[in-house]
Amino acid sequence: MKILVFGGTRFFGIHLVETLLKKGHEVTIATRGLAKDTFGDRVKRLCIDRCSDKDLAGIFVQNQYDCIVDNICYASNDVKRLLEAAKCKRYVLTSTMSVYHETIWGQNMKEEDFNALSHLLKWYERQDAPYDEVKRQAEAALFQVYPEQKAAAARFPFVIGEEDYTKRLYFYVEHTVRQKPMYIDNIDEEMSFICAEEAGAFLAWLCENEETGAFNAANKQTVTIRQILEYVEKKTGKQAILSKDGETAPYNGTKAYSLDTKKAEAAGFLFSSINSFLPKLLEEYIVKVQNSI
Repeated sequence: MKILVFGGTRFFGIHLVETLLKKGHEVTIATRGLAKDTFGDRVKRLCIDRCSDKDLAGIFVQNQYDCIVDNICYASNDVKRLLEAAKCKRYVLTSTMSVYHETIWGQNMKEEDFNALSHLLKWYERQDAPYDEVKRQAEAALFQVYPEQKAAAARFPFVIGEEDYTKRLYFYVEHTVRQKPMYIDNIDEEMSFICAEEAGAFLAWLCENEETGAFNAANKQTVTIRQILEYVEKKTGKQAILSKDGETAPYNGTKAYSLDTKKAEAAGFLFSSINSFLPKLLEEYIVKVQNSI
């Protein structure tokens, strides 16, 4: 297939592109040209502004794609700009667990707990509302306004991996190893994650399948910040310093949650356990911090 990827030059987007290439697809990455990549001549490249109607229209004058993967769609107007310009057989939107409202937030949240078809649609730019609401609006625009478009939305929890530019998980390892105080307000809350490699593989899987609608995507089992800290403490012999005067931890405010992934699994994608990769990732972070001291 000819596949166009928005947001393919960093984090799980890199794993998505690599997976597609291994499967033999013809991949084009669309970027602003600010980030370098390591794909060499294995991919084609388009340098565009994702928020420019003119740039988007120009892409599709001479180029048609079987599938478009949109990792950098944040709001309803982003969906509108792209799908008004593009003619593609399939569209895959990277969404988020944040679409689930606080009223239903908790363990085993299911796709039907947020129905984009019944959400009041508003045409938003990214800055017009909080992150959770603009992402709801992106899904609402996709499924309400473009029902004829074969499309799927991947709802991810926190994505973690060695290349994570947010450094949220890295924060806990670094502060423990460097003996820097942390303020943590949710140390025992059970949380879901997905590794970057599996997030990329899931998006690639959505490209190749006929499944439509929203899909939760998360690794099996949950983990707490306390368990993460205890693992780092065991490996380093250093005790995490917890203090209300410490630096505010990045996952603060997140209450216990997990995503029910039965829908994706019934369609054929099997998720691995978080325990299959988290220890290795934490050890990589430990070495990285130690080498920086």
